[in-house]
This record gives sequence, C-alpha cells and structure tokens, in this order.
Amino acid sequence: MSRFFALLALVAGGGAVVVGASALARRGPLAELRAALAPIALPLAWAVAAVCMAGSLYFSEVAHFVPCRLCWYQRIAMYPLVLLLGIAAVRRDVAICLYAIPLAAIGAAVSIYHVQLERFPEQATFCSVEAPCNIPPVQQFGFVTLAVMALCGFAAIVALLAVARTPRSAADASGAEQARADTPNGTPGDTPEKELVR
Repeated sequence: MSRFFALLALVAGGGAVVVGASALARRGPLAELRAALAPIALPLAWAVAAVCMAGSLYFSEVAHFVPCRLCWYQRIAMYPLVLLLGIAAVRRDVAICLYAIPLAAIGAAVSIYHVQLERFPEQATFCSVEAPCNIPPVQQFGFVTLAVMALCGFAAIVALLAVARTPRSAADASGAEQARADTPNGTPGDTPEKELVR
C-alpha cells in the first residue's frame, strides 16, 4: 500500500510542476491546459487533500507508524484543507484561494524542512526517540518518504489553486483572450480604420 501512495505522490508532484508552469504561461499548450483545469481546479485540490489525509490515517491507524512531531504539524496544515476546499468546491468559491494557499504553503515549508532532515539525519531534532523526525519509517523508490509524499500533496494543492477559476469566469477569460487574438492590434473593440470608411 505504501508503494501505491508513493506513486500517487509522484503523480501529484509531477502534476504540480506542469500545472505551476501553466499558471505562468500566456499562450500555447500550457495556457490551454490552464484554461481546461481552471473550472475543476477546486475539486481536484480537494481530492488531493482528501487522499493525503486518507494516506496519513492509513499509515498511522492501519500500518501503525507513530507520527513524529513534524508529521503532526503537516497534518495540522493538511486536514483543514479537506473541509475548506470541499466547501469551496461545492460553492464554487475561488476566494478560498486567499486562505488555502498560505496554509498549504506553510505545510509545504514544514515538509521541505522534514525532507532535508531525513537527508541529513545528523542534525539535532526536537522529536522523540519513539517517533524520530530524521528516520523515515517508509521509503519507496529510494527517496519517496512520508515527508516527500506530503510535500508533493501540498505543492499540487498550491498549483491547482493558483489556476482556479469559477466556470463562468474561466469562460469569460478564455473569451477575452480569444477576442484579443482575433483583433488586428490585439485590443478588443478596436475596428480597423479601413472598415470605418465605406
């Protein structure tokens, strides 16, 4: 089961890179991808948060791995996102991005610290001997630990929320871009002089 969650994390991490790049793209395939993802980004972000929560509960309650203190901090950042993003997805409320992105970013920062602590375990830590922060209980593919899985989840959520739009606003934005592309000088509403003179 840990390999399955590791694979999901790698997919989420790769998706975060692609979606994050699409958020910066102005035209081309990545811009088209952003336009396609925008109306469904909130439900997708909620799904990522829900899978992350389910995975963490599996490892602690089924596999009986004791969460370290940093794991708990990451849970504190991730678990509220399941509720918040779920409500926002139902209500199509993209304003949640203003609150959810900082929360996910804080979780990602904790995950980055946790990952580097696992890579350099000789550092002093504040975790207990029973649940050490620098010794990963799970490691798949040689590098995917629980902290890496959490980081991929947080990154995917941030990337998806960065492109989130309501279906109507996404359609309006797409229409505005198309209008600019269709006009000779790229400004909607401008009419060439030769069309005004009949």
